[in-house]
Amino acid sequence: MKNLFVVCFLLFAVKMGFTQQSNTSVPIKGKSLSTLFRASVEKINITPKSPQWLLGYGARKSMGVNDSIYHRIVALDDGANKFVLVSSDICVLSPAEYDRVAAKLQDICGIDPVNFWWTVTHTHSAPELGSPGLPAIFMGDRYQHEANPEYTAESEEKLINGILEALKNLEPARLGVGWGFSRANINRRALDVDGKASLGMNPDGAVDRRIGLLRIDREDNSTLALISNYAIHGTVLGGENLEISGDAPGIVADYVEQKIGAPVLFINGAAGDIAPIYSVYPNPIQGHLKEFRVLLGDKIIEANSRILSTTNEVKLNSGATVVETPRKPGLGWPTELGSYTRTNDDGKKIVQLPIRFLNINDDVVIWSAPLELFNEISNEIRHRSPFPFTFYFGYTNGWLGYLPTAASWEQGGYEVETVSPFTPSAENDLKKAVLGYLEGRSEEGF
Repeated sequence: MKNLFVVCFLLFAVKMGFTQQSNTSVPIKGKSLSTLFRASVEKINITPKSPQWLLGYGARKSMGVNDSIYHRIVALDDGANKFVLVSSDICVLSPAEYDRVAAKLQDICGIDPVNFWWTVTHTHSAPELGSPGLPAIFMGDRYQHEANPEYTAESEEKLINGILEALKNLEPARLGVGWGFSRANINRRALDVDGKASLGMNPDGAVDRRIGLLRIDREDNSTLALISNYAIHGTVLGGENLEISGDAPGIVADYVEQKIGAPVLFINGAAGDIAPIYSVYPNPIQGHLKEFRVLLGDKIIEANSRILSTTNEVKLNSGATVVETPRKPGLGWPTELGSYTRTNDDGKKIVQLPIRFLNINDDVVIWSAPLELFNEISNEIRHRSPFPFTFYFGYTNGWLGYLPTAASWEQGGYEVETVSPFTPSAENDLKKAVLGYLEGRSEEGF
């Protein structure tokens, strides 16, 4: 551990760390830094060896393991900037948990939090990690038990060590991008004759079935890592299941890894109103969990095979903005999330919603938020984006609840009535901010 700290400190000391505003290339020995693209990947098992409290449904403790869960880490370095992306087989994280780990990482090796994204796959069959945050306000009855402090500390240590290893093991790389398609998901807001919504299946509802892919290859064109972005709730297994599992995202990632011979980071999308086509079953067999290897895994493999062009000329540029939008009247707020809210001059409570961005060259942009976002919103942003490859990474850097469409508030339902801290104006506030940022970046040029 000490040696890793030294390596990371030296990297930072020679100014190879991130600079948030930098978007220029500095010539080195006749080459621009944009030609020095490097990358690395780490996969770390975080399956607990003892029973743990699980998150996603009512309070329940694990009684076994169906399949292992992991931190998967990719580090990217364009010669001027470094960027770290993590995908963990966990349900949700409090932004306070992300902030704690981001601060540790910055202290150890100078990685600015704007360049450290920690996403979770949203499996509902994984241990609680860290303090509950907003879920304790929405559903306090689920948290009337002791937490998992030892598991949290162990997972944090494994994550930080894995990131340090990734920064240490950067190697020359190439990057490719592509799209795929899968019918493994379905809208989950079932509508009755009165127009009211409840959790169920809605085959006529909006859905996002695109797969977004970023593939990282070594210099010899062998695959180093695959980043797969798809919107699907991790709820094939329901509350009766007491076995730890990565659910559909974990099963799919493991399967694709076996087929392509490289780690796969499954990054969930705007799954706030999207379920897997088999949902909330008591066990993996009844839930057809393995079938998702065909329904989604094979579609990822097929899409990956169509990425025929890669480049080692890669330029990274990260950024951030904060969307201010009204807080639901009368809603309480955790003390540890004090930096995510404020009171305006009129005495109204405001949510301060952090949004992150990553531009890759001229044609790729990724935006992320600590949300369960309704897919109609990310679909519209992608459609209106000036960048041909626009990806949304959900459940990133924490969880600040569901952000539904404005129209869904009249329909009601769980997402609107129970687990959203927002008001109907949030959709427009978010779209205005994100599209304004993307349009500004496009006009400025890379």
